[in-house]
Amino acid sequence: MLTIHNDQHALHHGKVEMFRGELVPCFEVPARVDHVLHELQRRRLGRIETTPDAFDDATLAHVHAPRYLDFLASAWDEWVALDPANTTRDALPSYWPIRTFRADVLPASFPARMGLFSYDAGTPLTAGTWTAARAGAGCALTAAARVLGGERAAFALTRPPGHHAGADFFGGYCFLNNAAIAAQALRDAGIERVAVLDIDYHHGNGTQAIFYDRADVHFTSVHGDPHTEYPYYLGYADERGEGAGFGFNHNLPLPKGTGFAAWREALHLALRGIAGFRPGALVVSLGLDTFAGDPVAGFALATDDYLRIGEDLASAGLPTVFVFEGGYAVAEVGVNAVNVLDGFMQHAG
Repeated sequence: MLTIHNDQHALHHGKVEMFRGELVPCFEVPARVDHVLHELQRRRLGRIETTPDAFDDATLAHVHAPRYLDFLASAWDEWVALDPANTTRDALPSYWPIRTFRADVLPASFPARMGLFSYDAGTPLTAGTWTAARAGAGCALTAAARVLGGERAAFALTRPPGHHAGADFFGGYCFLNNAAIAAQALRDAGIERVAVLDIDYHHGNGTQAIFYDRADVHFTSVHGDPHTEYPYYLGYADERGEGAGFGFNHNLPLPKGTGFAAWREALHLALRGIAGFRPGALVVSLGLDTFAGDPVAGFALATDDYLRIGEDLASAGLPTVFVFEGGYAVAEVGVNAVNVLDGFMQHAG
C-alpha cells in the first residue's frame, strides 16, 4: 500500500469547538494522523511519500467554488486584522444565512462571510488551516495520480478531514473535500465512471452535495441514522440524486448501536450497488469512527473487524484511493486504519 502523508497536517490544530452548549477541546487532533503513520511504519505496510505532487489551485476549483477558495486562503489574515488579539484564538462562526436569507451576495464583513461559508460552530479555523488543508488536497490528488499510474491502491493520510465540506462550505472539521477532489481528478484523467464509498460513521454530506446531480460519479454512504446523528439534515435513504444524477446516490443509514454483522451486510449491499455501476475506480472515504470506543459516534465495531472491511473492499477489484476521514478514539485509530489497508492488500494480492 502506497501512502501519501501530509507532513503539514499539524499546522491545523484547533483549540476548542462548540459541543452541546460549551466550548470543549477539539476531538479532531494531530495525534490522529501520527498514530496511523506510526502503525504504518511499525508494520512496514508499503512505501510512504511525504512530498505530494505540485498542483495549481485551479484544480481545486473543479470541485470547490472560487469565492469559497478565496475565502479560505485569506481567512486567517482577515480574522487577525479584525483584532490583533485574535492571533491567540481560533475563528469560529457566529451567524448563518438560513432560510429566507440571501447567499448570493458576498458580505464585506468577515464574520458574515465566515457564516456564509460554514454550517456549524464545531470547526475552528486556525493560522495553519489553509496550508494544512491545501497540502491534504495535494495528497488526495497525488494518491489518485499514483493509482492512475498503475498502483493497485494508494492512501491519502491527511487531516483536516474532508467529506463534510461542500463546494462552498466547511463544517464537521472539514474544509476541502479530499475524496471529491480525488474522484474528480480520476474523472478528469479520463476514467468514465468513478464510485465514492463513504464508510465514516457520519454521513458524507459534502461529497453527496457535490455529486448529487451527476451520473458519472456514484456516491454511496454507510452511516449513522441522521434522525439522531450528525450531520442530521442529510443522509436519509430517500436521497437518490436529482436530474441526471437520479439513481446514483445511495444512502444506507443504520441505527446507533449497530454491530459488525449488520454493518457488514450494509457494506455488501453498497458494494453490490457499486458493482452494478461498473466504475473504473473507487474512492473510499475511510472513517474509523465506527469503532465501539469512539467518543463522538455510536456503532460497535471491533479492531479485528477492520481487517474484514479491507478484505471486502478489495473484493470490488477496483483501483482504489483511500482518503483518511474521521476516527476520534485516538489511541486505537492507527491500528484500526492500518487493519483496513492490511486486509485490503492481503486480499488484493
